[in-house]
Order: sequence, then C-alpha cells, then structure tokens
Amino acid sequence: MNKIERLKPLAGYDEDFARWSAEQGALLRAGQFAEVDLENVAEEIESLGRSDKRQIESRLKVLLVHLLKARFQPCKDKPGWKSTVREQRRGIAKLIKESPSLKSYPSAVLNDEYGYAREDAAEETGLDPKAFPETCPFTIGQILDIAFYPEG
Repeated sequence: MNKIERLKPLAGYDEDFARWSAEQGALLRAGQFAEVDLENVAEEIESLGRSDKRQIESRLKVLLVHLLKARFQPCKDKPGWKSTVREQRRGIAKLIKESPSLKSYPSAVLNDEYGYAREDAAEETGLDPKAFPETCPFTIGQILDIAFYPEG
C-alpha cells in the first residue's frame, strides 16, 4: 500500500477496526513506519497476551467447576462433564504450547479461579458453598493431568 495506491484516508482505530488492522499490517510490511499508528498497534499487541491469560483463567475455572461437581456430587456425574474437563485441559495445554512463558500462569491464578469455581459449583449443584473446601482440593498437576478425574 503506497501513497499513490491509497484512494481514501487511513481508517481510524475507533472508526473501522478491521480496516485499521489490515492497513496497519500493510504499512508495517511496506516499511512505512512513519504512517503506523504506533500507540494503538502497541496496545493491540499487548492485549494479545492479556487475552491468552484471560482464556487460561476462564478454562481453569470451568475445569475446576467440573472437577468439584465430580468429586462432591458424583451421583449426578454426566458423560459431558468428562468431555468438558478434557476440552478445557487441551485448551490450556495448547495456549501454553503456543506461549511457553505462560506455563506457570495456571498456578499463579489457581486460588482466585478456585474461589469463583467454588461459587459456580455451589450454584450449579444446589449444594451449600460450605460443602466445598475453602482451598482447592486438587493440585495443579492433577487439575491439568489429562488422565486425572476425581472419585466421589
């Protein structure tokens, strides 16, 4: 995209994000760095890492909810629970494979995510929140181990 080829002004970041993204990529590839919206490009790059962290947090919470339900309400265990557990573990493993620097992140957020999972498990099961331990009854190794599934 050189200056001669551009028929309309560059899209603004807040006007048309898809067009802005495509234009910024083209400018970078063309080496037209003076025209790059550096502040917003930097913000978008930083947000990619935050997005991976949020996805790990979300997957970890869902995983914990299902592990808690399996441990504390085994009579209601459904085949879908194991499938969900497996899917969340695979998703976390994939994110860590793509970004090895996030390997310790599940451990770092385990306590917070367990608190949320405990609340959600209580709501989903109808059990009193006190029916679930205040601290996570599973190690991070168990939580992420594809072969681990708790016995009731």
